[in-house]
Amino acid sequence: MKFYNYPKKSLGQNFLIDKNIIRKIIEIGKLSHKNIVLEIGAGTGNLTKEILLANPKRIILIEKDEKLAARLKKKFENYKNLSVITDDVLNYINNKISYKNMVVFGNLPYNLSTKILAKLISLDKWPPWYNKLILMFQKEVADRIIAKNNSENFNRLAVLSNWRLNVEKHFDISKNCFFPKPKINSTILSFKPKRQGKSIIKDPKKLETVTRVLFSNPRKMINKNLFKLFKKNSLIVNKLNIDLKKRPRELSCEIYYEIASKYEELFE
Repeated sequence: MKFYNYPKKSLGQNFLIDKNIIRKIIEIGKLSHKNIVLEIGAGTGNLTKEILLANPKRIILIEKDEKLAARLKKKFENYKNLSVITDDVLNYINNKISYKNMVVFGNLPYNLSTKILAKLISLDKWPPWYNKLILMFQKEVADRIIAKNNSENFNRLAVLSNWRLNVEKHFDISKNCFFPKPKINSTILSFKPKRQGKSIIKDPKKLETVTRVLFSNPRKMINKNLFKLFKKNSLIVNKLNIDLKKRPRELSCEIYYEIASKYEELFE
Protein backbone atom coordinates (compact mmCIF):
# COMPACT_ATOMS: atom_id res chain seq x y z
CA MET A 1 0.00 0.00 0.00
CA LYS A 2 1.50 3.32 -1.07
CA PHE A 3 -0.04 5.00 1.95
CA TYR A 4 2.42 3.16 4.18
CA ASN A 5 5.61 3.97 2.29
CA TYR A 6 7.03 6.58 4.63
CA PRO A 7 6.61 6.04 8.37
CA LYS A 8 8.99 8.44 10.09
CA LYS A 9 10.98 7.26 13.08
CA SER A 10 11.52 10.89 14.09
CA LEU A 11 7.75 11.27 14.63
CA GLY A 12 7.34 7.87 16.29
CA GLN A 13 4.98 6.69 13.55
CA ASN A 14 3.59 3.18 13.99
CA PHE A 15 0.23 2.80 12.23
CA LEU A 16 -2.42 0.55 13.75
CA ILE A 17 -3.72 -1.72 10.97
CA ASP A 18 -5.72 -4.41 12.83
CA LYS A 19 -9.40 -3.69 12.16
CA ASN A 20 -10.67 -5.77 15.09
CA ILE A 21 -8.49 -3.84 17.54
CA ILE A 22 -9.57 -0.55 15.99
CA ARG A 23 -13.24 -1.46 16.54
CA LYS A 24 -12.56 -2.43 20.15
CA ILE A 25 -10.93 0.95 20.76
CA ILE A 26 -13.89 2.83 19.28
CA GLU A 27 -16.32 0.84 21.45
CA ILE A 28 -14.66 2.23 24.58
CA GLY A 29 -15.78 5.73 23.56
CA LYS A 30 -19.48 4.75 23.31
CA LEU A 31 -19.89 7.44 20.67
CA SER A 32 -23.16 8.94 19.48
CA HIS A 33 -24.28 11.73 17.17
CA LYS A 34 -23.92 14.17 20.08
CA ASN A 35 -20.18 13.70 20.53
CA ILE A 36 -17.35 15.92 19.39
CA VAL A 37 -14.24 13.82 18.83
CA LEU A 38 -10.59 14.82 18.79
CA GLU A 39 -8.16 12.31 17.30
CA ILE A 40 -4.48 12.86 18.09
CA GLY A 41 -2.07 11.67 15.43
CA ALA A 42 -4.65 10.50 12.89
CA GLY A 43 -1.92 9.06 10.66
CA THR A 44 -3.40 7.06 7.81
CA GLY A 45 -7.00 7.50 8.96
CA ASN A 46 -7.66 3.88 9.92
CA LEU A 47 -9.15 4.82 13.28
CA THR A 48 -10.92 7.81 11.73
CA LYS A 49 -12.92 5.60 9.38
CA GLU A 50 -14.39 3.68 12.31
CA ILE A 51 -15.12 6.86 14.25
CA LEU A 52 -17.10 8.17 11.27
CA LEU A 53 -19.36 5.10 11.38
CA ALA A 54 -20.62 6.33 14.78
CA ASN A 55 -21.70 9.57 13.07
CA PRO A 56 -20.44 11.98 15.74
CA LYS A 57 -21.42 15.64 15.61
CA ARG A 58 -17.89 16.71 14.72
CA ILE A 59 -14.42 15.17 14.30
CA ILE A 60 -11.16 17.09 14.58
CA LEU A 61 -7.99 15.35 13.42
CA ILE A 62 -4.57 16.53 14.59
CA GLU A 63 -1.66 15.43 12.41
CA LYS A 64 1.81 16.95 12.57
CA ASP A 65 3.13 15.25 9.41
CA GLU A 66 2.24 17.61 6.55
CA LYS A 67 2.11 14.87 3.92
CA LEU A 68 -0.17 12.71 6.04
CA ALA A 69 -2.36 15.70 6.87
CA ALA A 70 -2.74 16.50 3.16
CA ARG A 71 -3.73 12.90 2.42
CA LEU A 72 -6.22 12.90 5.27
CA LYS A 73 -7.84 16.05 3.88
CA LYS A 74 -8.12 14.39 0.49
CA LYS A 75 -9.33 11.09 1.89
CA PHE A 76 -12.13 12.64 3.98
CA GLU A 77 -12.95 15.69 1.86
CA ASN A 78 -16.59 14.63 1.47
CA TYR A 79 -17.27 14.64 5.22
CA LYS A 80 -18.54 18.06 6.26
CA ASN A 81 -18.30 17.26 9.97
CA LEU A 82 -14.57 16.50 9.77
CA SER A 83 -11.62 18.89 9.81
CA VAL A 84 -7.87 18.28 9.72
CA ILE A 85 -5.43 20.48 11.63
CA THR A 86 -1.74 20.31 10.73
CA ASP A 87 -0.04 21.02 14.02
CA ASP A 88 1.94 19.58 16.91
CA VAL A 89 -0.60 18.36 19.44
CA LEU A 90 1.45 19.91 22.26
CA ASN A 91 0.75 23.31 20.68
CA TYR A 92 -2.92 22.54 20.17
CA ILE A 93 -3.74 21.23 23.64
CA ASN A 94 -4.44 24.33 25.68
CA ASN A 95 -7.22 26.23 27.38
CA LYS A 96 -8.24 27.99 24.17
CA ILE A 97 -10.19 24.98 22.85
CA SER A 98 -13.77 26.20 22.65
CA TYR A 99 -15.48 22.80 22.64
CA LYS A 100 -16.60 21.01 25.79
CA ASN A 101 -16.98 17.36 26.79
CA MET A 102 -14.85 16.10 23.93
CA VAL A 103 -13.89 12.44 23.51
CA VAL A 104 -10.20 12.15 22.67
CA PHE A 105 -8.62 9.20 20.87
CA GLY A 106 -4.88 8.91 20.42
CA ASN A 107 -2.38 6.39 19.13
CA LEU A 108 0.31 8.52 20.72
CA PRO A 109 3.83 8.78 19.29
CA TYR A 110 5.99 6.67 21.58
CA ASN A 111 8.52 9.45 21.98
CA LEU A 112 5.91 12.02 23.10
CA SER A 113 3.25 10.00 24.93
CA THR A 114 4.16 11.05 28.47
CA LYS A 115 4.55 14.72 27.49
CA ILE A 116 1.10 14.70 25.88
CA LEU A 117 -0.50 13.08 28.92
CA ALA A 118 1.23 15.51 31.29
CA LYS A 119 -0.07 18.42 29.21
CA LEU A 120 -3.62 17.06 29.36
CA ILE A 121 -3.35 16.68 33.14
CA SER A 122 -1.85 20.11 33.86
CA LEU A 123 -4.39 22.33 32.10
CA ASP A 124 -5.13 25.49 34.11
CA LYS A 125 -8.89 25.23 33.71
CA TRP A 126 -10.44 22.24 35.46
CA PRO A 127 -12.65 20.33 34.79
CA PRO A 128 -11.09 20.40 31.30
CA TRP A 129 -12.59 20.58 27.81
CA TYR A 130 -12.54 16.79 27.48
CA ASN A 131 -14.65 14.25 29.33
CA LYS A 132 -12.82 11.10 28.22
CA LEU A 133 -9.36 10.22 26.93
CA ILE A 134 -8.79 6.90 25.15
CA LEU A 135 -5.06 6.68 24.61
CA MET A 136 -2.54 4.10 23.48
CA PHE A 137 0.86 3.81 25.13
CA GLN A 138 3.82 1.50 25.05
CA LYS A 139 2.94 -1.26 27.49
CA GLU A 140 5.80 -0.40 29.84
CA VAL A 141 4.61 3.24 29.98
CA ALA A 142 1.02 2.16 30.63
CA ASP A 143 2.24 -0.12 33.43
CA ARG A 144 3.89 2.89 35.05
CA ILE A 145 0.74 5.03 34.74
CA ILE A 146 -1.47 2.45 36.50
CA ALA A 147 1.14 1.36 39.07
CA LYS A 148 0.31 1.46 42.78
CA ASN A 149 2.67 2.59 45.51
CA ASN A 150 5.00 -0.05 46.95
CA SER A 151 5.28 -1.63 43.51
CA GLU A 152 8.39 -1.64 41.32
CA ASN A 153 6.70 0.46 38.59
CA PHE A 154 5.34 3.19 40.87
CA ASN A 155 6.65 6.54 39.64
CA ARG A 156 5.83 10.23 39.25
CA LEU A 157 3.59 9.62 36.23
CA ALA A 158 1.26 7.49 38.35
CA VAL A 159 1.11 10.25 40.98
CA LEU A 160 0.35 12.95 38.40
CA SER A 161 -2.26 10.86 36.58
CA ASN A 162 -4.20 9.86 39.68
CA TRP A 163 -4.33 13.41 40.98
CA ARG A 164 -6.85 14.60 38.39
CA LEU A 165 -7.91 11.51 36.45
CA ASN A 166 -9.62 8.18 37.03
CA VAL A 167 -7.56 5.68 35.04
CA GLU A 168 -8.71 2.36 33.60
CA LYS A 169 -6.78 -0.26 31.68
CA HIS A 170 -8.69 -1.97 28.85
CA PHE A 171 -6.40 -4.33 26.93
CA ASP A 172 -2.93 -4.91 25.55
CA ILE A 173 -2.20 -4.80 21.82
CA SER A 174 0.36 -7.02 20.11
CA LYS A 175 3.17 -5.34 18.20
CA ASN A 176 2.03 -7.42 15.21
CA CYS A 177 -1.02 -5.15 14.85
CA PHE A 178 1.10 -2.23 13.62
CA PHE A 179 3.05 -1.11 10.59
CA PRO A 180 5.91 -0.78 10.93
CA LYS A 181 6.04 -3.33 13.73
CA PRO A 182 7.41 -1.77 16.93
CA LYS A 183 9.71 -3.67 19.27
CA ILE A 184 7.21 -3.90 22.12
CA ASN A 185 3.47 -4.28 22.72
CA SER A 186 1.05 -1.46 23.48
CA THR A 187 -1.80 -0.89 25.94
CA ILE A 188 -5.08 1.03 25.75
CA LEU A 189 -5.96 3.17 28.77
CA SER A 190 -8.91 5.48 29.31
CA PHE A 191 -9.02 8.51 31.58
CA LYS A 192 -11.96 10.44 33.03
CA PRO A 193 -11.43 13.79 34.77
CA LYS A 194 -12.11 14.03 38.47
CA ARG A 195 -14.15 17.05 39.50
CA GLN A 196 -11.34 18.14 41.84
CA GLY A 197 -13.75 19.84 44.23
CA LYS A 198 -11.60 18.93 47.23
CA SER A 199 -8.16 19.29 45.68
CA ILE A 200 -5.59 20.70 48.07
CA ILE A 201 -3.22 21.63 45.21
CA LYS A 202 -3.79 24.79 43.21
CA ASP A 203 -0.87 24.78 40.79
CA PRO A 204 -0.10 21.61 38.77
CA LYS A 205 3.48 22.78 38.27
CA LYS A 206 4.13 22.49 41.99
CA LEU A 207 3.12 18.84 41.98
CA GLU A 208 5.31 18.27 38.92
CA THR A 209 8.27 19.81 40.78
CA VAL A 210 7.67 17.77 43.93
CA THR A 211 7.43 14.48 42.06
CA ARG A 212 10.42 15.27 39.84
CA VAL A 213 12.66 16.06 42.81
CA LEU A 214 11.56 13.15 45.01
CA PHE A 215 11.72 10.58 42.22
CA SER A 216 15.12 11.83 41.03
CA ASN A 217 16.69 9.23 43.34
CA PRO A 218 14.07 6.47 43.37
CA ARG A 219 16.14 3.96 45.34
CA LYS A 220 17.28 6.35 48.04
CA MET A 221 15.50 7.61 51.14
CA ILE A 222 13.46 10.78 50.64
CA ASN A 223 15.04 12.78 53.49
CA LYS A 224 17.67 14.71 51.48
CA ASN A 225 15.37 15.58 48.57
CA LEU A 226 12.52 16.54 50.88
CA PHE A 227 14.74 19.00 52.73
CA LYS A 228 16.00 20.26 49.38
CA LEU A 229 12.41 21.05 48.35
CA PHE A 230 11.69 22.94 51.55
CA LYS A 231 15.03 24.73 51.63
CA LYS A 232 16.11 22.87 54.78
CA ASN A 233 13.07 24.13 56.68
CA SER A 234 12.73 21.37 59.29
CA LEU A 235 9.57 22.93 60.76
CA ILE A 236 7.57 22.34 57.57
CA VAL A 237 9.06 18.89 57.05
CA ASN A 238 8.15 17.88 60.61
CA LYS A 239 4.56 19.05 60.08
CA LEU A 240 4.22 16.58 57.21
CA ASN A 241 4.80 13.76 59.70
CA ILE A 242 6.42 11.49 57.10
CA ASP A 243 8.92 8.72 57.72
CA LEU A 244 12.04 10.23 56.14
CA LYS A 245 13.62 6.81 55.73
CA LYS A 246 11.07 5.79 53.13
CA ARG A 247 11.81 5.52 49.42
CA PRO A 248 9.74 7.46 46.85
CA ARG A 249 7.72 4.41 45.76
CA GLU A 250 6.68 3.73 49.36
CA LEU A 251 4.68 6.96 49.66
CA SER A 252 1.03 7.00 48.63
CA CYS A 253 -0.36 9.41 46.05
CA GLU A 254 -2.19 11.24 48.82
CA ILE A 255 1.07 11.93 50.64
CA TYR A 256 2.56 13.43 47.48
CA TYR A 257 -0.47 15.72 47.17
CA GLU A 258 -0.02 16.82 50.77
CA ILE A 259 3.67 17.53 50.17
CA ALA A 260 2.81 19.57 47.07
CA SER A 261 0.24 21.55 49.03
CA LYS A 262 2.83 22.45 51.67
CA TYR A 263 5.33 23.24 48.93
CA GLU A 264 2.86 25.73 47.45
CA GLU A 265 2.79 27.61 50.72
CA LEU A 266 6.42 28.60 50.18
CA PHE A 267 5.29 30.77 47.26
CA GLU A 268 2.32 32.48 48.89
